[in-house]
Amino acid sequence: MSPTDKSIVWLCDTVRTPPFSQQARCEAGGFLRLLQRGDSLSMPHSRPMPTIGARCHELRINDHDATKRIFYRIDSDAIIIADILVKKTRATPTRVIQGCKNRFKEYDNAKREEKAT
Repeated sequence: MSPTDKSIVWLCDTVRTPPFSQQARCEAGGFLRLLQRGDSLSMPHSRPMPTIGARCHELRINDHDATKRIFYRIDSDAIIIADILVKKTRATPTRVIQGCKNRFKEYDNAKREEKAT
């Protein structure tokens, strides 16, 4: 990892087997590495998720049995992972959107408190 690379902050589970196959884990890791380096991803691999918040995206990982999703936000110093799930419908469940919003809010509050001390 280069000193200029962004760190990855996990606010949820990690990408493990199961439910990710080894191939899907490698693909997800490759995409996250690109994001760490400052590259931007677009469709079909990633799409913006303004319903969650600014700079939030959905990373799409096609696995042999389903499509996995990693919900993340790009901050100036880190890639923040808020949720990982197997998505079975076109619409993102409301509970997932709200859960991501809550995790990002808690993270931002903790960062503010850290800076204040």
